Amino acid sequence: MRRAPTQPRDVVAAWLMVGRVMHERLRPRPHRFAYPVFYVRCNLAHLASLDSGWFGINRWAPLSLFARDHGPCDGSDLDAWMRMQLIEAGMPADGEIWLQAFPRVFGYAFNPVSFWFCHDRDGALRALLAEVRNTFGARHSYLLTAADGAAIGATTELVCAKVLHVSPFCQVEGCYRFRVRETPEASSVAIDYHDADGLLIHTVLGGRLRPLTRAAALGALARQPLLTLGVVARIHWQALQLFLKKVPFYGKHPAPGRTVGVSTHHRGAAQQPGSTRRSSSIEEIQP
Repeated sequence: MRRAPTQPRDVVAAWLMVGRVMHERLRPRPHRFAYPVFYVRCNLAHLASLDSGWFGINRWAPLSLFARDHGPCDGSDLDAWMRMQLIEAGMPADGEIWLQAFPRVFGYAFNPVSFWFCHDRDGALRALLAEVRNTFGARHSYLLTAADGAAIGATTELVCAKVLHVSPFCQVEGCYRFRVRETPEASSVAIDYHDADGLLIHTVLGGRLRPLTRAAALGALARQPLLTLGVVARIHWQALQLFLKKVPFYGKHPAPGRTVGVSTHHRGAAQQPGSTRRSSSIEEIQP
């Protein structure tokens, strides 16, 4: 899969993705919701050039992106850090790397998941880093690649074992299955979470892509001025609804989950015919 935006990188260094998040739990009580959102997707090699009055890089602005919110979380160069992860994983590190995340809105951000799209020099998507956070202050990064380092396409399924405790209504067991679909105008990432009993949660994050201009960004901000505060508020509101539906509650420190046949930490994930892949766990930081 080649990167969706086709304009030369010296023309567009960042994109605005306006869309929605859909989340559906299948059992023991069906529960579904969808919310409008917007993300920024930035070419990390050109991050400094994006700094402006309305979009700040490592400084306050109505919308901003801080290096210390991502990757090593120490404020260092994100492009260099991600390329080192790719090199250590034996993957090409000679193409564009785009970070997709919620921006800070009036100084505040919370990103349940950020995606790093890593391409080779020919523009093919070769790796996806899913940077996951929970509301307890912990985070974990999953580096996802296709089998034998092949290009990731719309039918490629990327699998990794669940490592981080994300929701008090789920145990730490099973696996995530990711699928990435990109066109010149739109992008989506689907995430299926399987526990020991099978598919439990289906999530899709997607939207339409447009250049990150002042008019587009401020328009999105005007429509959703409380975007990032709303993310946290909605997480807790949905948690309350699950509690009222009497979905089993496991708390902040659940007991070990049931064993599922998916490997972890730099080993090949469980495979299915026609959709082989591998994954690596980079880091886990607990509060």
